[in-house]
Amino acid sequence: MAKYLLLKHYRGAPAPVNDVPMDQWTPEEVDAHVQFMRDFAARLEETGEFVDGQALSPEGTFVRYDGEGRPPVTDGPFAETKDLIAGWMIIDVESWDRAVQLAAELSAAPGAGGKPIHEWLEVRPFLAELPTITE
Repeated sequence: MAKYLLLKHYRGAPAPVNDVPMDQWTPEEVDAHVQFMRDFAARLEETGEFVDGQALSPEGTFVRYDGEGRPPVTDGPFAETKDLIAGWMIIDVESWDRAVQLAAELSAAPGAGGKPIHEWLEVRPFLAELPTITE
């Protein structure tokens, strides 16, 4: 089994087919989307492929250490994660092909008008082991 991170993006990926921002959906459309996500996770729990998943709030900031006795530095000259990542799901599956298959299914979550979003999901494998360095 191998673990993969499925990342849902607010933006930063190619535009989905049903490209209506969630803040323009009706409450019923939002509820249907959330229920789809819950049902998808429940199905993967039954097969033992679900590890964890969360939706993320759009609030947030980057923070970095700026030296002894100095306050942390926040933000920077880069796109903020809060603008890009909407949520994530960790799966533990037999193969890359299965991870891609599940990401494609998740891409069909309903959006505006109850139609599938066909959103792009990023599939990232977990680092299995650190590379060995030889001299």
